[in-house]
Amino acid sequence: MAFAENVRKYREIKGMSQLDLANKLEVAQAQVARYETGARVPNIIVGAQLAKILGTTVEKLVGEQKQEGNK
Repeated sequence: MAFAENVRKYREIKGMSQLDLANKLEVAQAQVARYETGARVPNIIVGAQLAKILGTTVEKLVGEQKQEGNK
Protein backbone atom coordinates (compact mmCIF):
# COMPACT_ATOMS: atom_id res chain seq x y z
CA MET A 1 0.00 0.00 0.00
CA ALA A 2 3.06 2.26 0.14
CA PHE A 3 2.61 3.26 -3.49
CA ALA A 4 -0.97 4.45 -2.99
CA GLU A 5 -0.05 6.40 0.13
CA ASN A 6 2.99 7.93 -1.54
CA VAL A 7 1.09 9.09 -4.63
CA ARG A 8 -1.33 10.93 -2.39
CA LYS A 9 1.44 12.32 -0.17
CA TYR A 10 3.50 13.70 -3.06
CA ARG A 11 0.39 15.03 -4.82
CA GLU A 12 -0.60 16.92 -1.69
CA ILE A 13 2.94 18.23 -1.21
CA LYS A 14 2.71 19.65 -4.73
CA GLY A 15 -0.63 21.24 -3.83
CA MET A 16 -2.41 19.39 -6.61
CA SER A 17 -5.91 17.97 -6.64
CA GLN A 18 -6.64 14.56 -8.07
CA LEU A 19 -8.14 16.33 -11.07
CA ASP A 20 -4.98 18.41 -11.59
CA LEU A 21 -2.87 15.28 -11.57
CA ALA A 22 -5.31 13.43 -13.82
CA ASN A 23 -5.19 16.25 -16.36
CA LYS A 24 -1.39 16.15 -16.44
CA LEU A 25 -1.45 12.37 -16.88
CA GLU A 26 -4.27 12.63 -19.43
CA VAL A 27 -6.42 10.15 -17.52
CA ALA A 28 -9.74 10.42 -15.69
CA GLN A 29 -9.76 11.71 -12.12
CA ALA A 30 -11.23 8.35 -11.10
CA GLN A 31 -8.04 6.65 -12.29
CA VAL A 32 -5.92 8.80 -9.96
CA ALA A 33 -8.34 7.95 -7.14
CA ARG A 34 -7.81 4.24 -7.92
CA TYR A 35 -4.04 4.70 -7.70
CA GLU A 36 -4.43 6.42 -4.33
CA THR A 37 -6.70 3.74 -2.88
CA GLY A 38 -4.56 0.90 -4.15
CA ALA A 39 -7.32 -0.42 -6.40
CA ARG A 40 -5.01 -0.01 -9.41
CA VAL A 41 -1.27 0.17 -9.99
CA PRO A 42 -0.06 1.96 -13.10
CA ASN A 43 2.27 0.43 -15.64
CA ILE A 44 5.91 1.51 -15.55
CA ILE A 45 5.44 4.24 -18.17
CA VAL A 46 2.66 5.92 -16.19
CA GLY A 47 4.61 5.35 -12.98
CA ALA A 48 7.56 7.23 -14.45
CA GLN A 49 5.24 10.04 -15.58
CA LEU A 50 3.75 10.22 -12.09
CA ALA A 51 7.19 10.49 -10.52
CA LYS A 52 8.22 13.27 -12.91
CA ILE A 53 5.01 15.26 -12.39
CA LEU A 54 5.21 14.84 -8.63
CA GLY A 55 8.90 15.78 -8.49
CA THR A 56 10.12 12.50 -7.06
CA THR A 57 11.48 9.15 -8.21
CA VAL A 58 9.76 5.88 -9.01
CA GLU A 59 11.72 4.30 -6.17
CA LYS A 60 10.29 6.77 -3.67
CA LEU A 61 6.77 6.29 -5.03
CA VAL A 62 6.92 2.53 -4.61
CA GLY A 63 8.59 2.88 -1.24
CA GLU A 64 11.76 1.07 -2.21
CA GLN A 65 14.47 1.72 0.34
CA LYS A 66 18.11 0.77 0.25
CA GLN A 67 19.04 -1.88 2.76
CA GLU A 68 22.19 -1.40 4.77
CA GLY A 69 25.15 -2.71 2.83
CA ASN A 70 23.48 -2.27 -0.61
CA LYS A 71 24.62 0.48 -2.91
